[in-house]
Amino acid sequence: MSPRRGDAHARRPSEPARRATSPPAAARAVAARVLEGVEAEAAFAELALDAELARRTLPPRDIALATELIYGTLRWQRYLDWILAPHSRRRLASLDTRVRVLLRLTAYQLVFLARVPAFAAVNDAVTLARGAPGVAEYVNAVLRSFARRGAAEREPAPPRDPVDALATRCSFPTWLAARWLARYGHAEAEALMRALNERPPLAVRANTLQASREAVAERLRAEDGLDVRPAALAPEGLVVEGGGAPGRWRAFADGACVVQDEASMLVARLLEPAPGDSIVDACAAPGTKTTHLAQLMGNRGRILALDPQPARLARVGEAAARLGVTIVESVEGPVEALAPRWAGAGDGVLVDAPCTNLGVVRRNPEVKWRRQPGDVAAAAERQRGILSAAAALVKPGGRLVYATCSLEPEENDGVVRAFLDAHDAFVVDAPAGFPIAPDAAGFVRCLSHRHGTDGFTAIRLRRRLGVWGIRRA
Repeated sequence: MSPRRGDAHARRPSEPARRATSPPAAARAVAARVLEGVEAEAAFAELALDAELARRTLPPRDIALATELIYGTLRWQRYLDWILAPHSRRRLASLDTRVRVLLRLTAYQLVFLARVPAFAAVNDAVTLARGAPGVAEYVNAVLRSFARRGAAEREPAPPRDPVDALATRCSFPTWLAARWLARYGHAEAEALMRALNERPPLAVRANTLQASREAVAERLRAEDGLDVRPAALAPEGLVVEGGGAPGRWRAFADGACVVQDEASMLVARLLEPAPGDSIVDACAAPGTKTTHLAQLMGNRGRILALDPQPARLARVGEAAARLGVTIVESVEGPVEALAPRWAGAGDGVLVDAPCTNLGVVRRNPEVKWRRQPGDVAAAAERQRGILSAAAALVKPGGRLVYATCSLEPEENDGVVRAFLDAHDAFVVDAPAGFPIAPDAAGFVRCLSHRHGTDGFTAIRLRRRLGVWGIRRA
């Protein structure tokens, strides 16, 4: 991107642009590279960051800052574009990806990270922008203009449409904000969006096949100097602060714990697997819930882990090996093709269905900018086929848990309602005394603004004894 001649923000290089010659901070350089890959190449932020950190050695403090910059910028992307716009004569959408990324990244630091010196953030952006003629000067001019505004002056006039205005302030796509406003009302929809923009806690599941939750917590404190507290909902859950990258913890490396949100932990618990059971995980990769099922079974019994993607299925085996789980058998293929082979074999079947992931955007914020309204219906159609096929795996009296990390009714209520209408053998089997009480329809709904967890929706069904019919006449 080269600013056009006559752009008021790029007529003359200012003093910081001429002097910004020192190397940029490593954390900002990493954040810029990752954000550029997320936008230009549709990379996933987590994988792009892991790849970038594999290329260089950074101290934990720099890793933490880079992570904060990446995820914070992605969460607040629309809001940042809105407050940056008055300072540029060119629409941000028309800029080269790297320039747009640097503007957003620096604006995030200036607005949300009070301890970051403004001059350091701006100077690093200018240094990272060097290349085509005039680009560094343009970036410097826009950011200096923005930095001169106080907090009360930064927000321009909001869009006239109230839904658009709320979506802009909360940094969500308008179509998604409109759905949640219609479903939850203004106050709760806003609370949900703001909760999904918060930095999520780092939750881990203690591997109780090795040690108790208390013993794992003490080990994390002693070996890695972490602040650890018990999670509120999951008996094996821990919340860790000041931990940096979990992959660098000794307790993680030898299988004493695994990163997992509390809402995700509740899904395996909803199935209530028992030692000696035969369990099928119909959409198993990458294995986090699969290994949790094995843990709840005391590593006794059998788990069939099905998944159609070989590379992802390999991660199930890797996770099992690291955690000392020996009862998992990985089988490549879609459940629709594999179900006849094990018809009626499962005491319990878990369908953690592929979905839009709209309940976990606080951890994967790039998802909310990639999803379109039509994706919800497309996901629901796929989920109906998977659930119907998985039902054949459940023995009479067995349990079937259907779960998504989506909040959308089409992917949850609609899928289950259609399934029950077509399958006489199954009934809702809502648990008693569960950490989050099921609603009137039997769904356990984890919501970030209510429970402090990721957004998950799950329901337990049971196959009635003596009923083998699938479809009604």
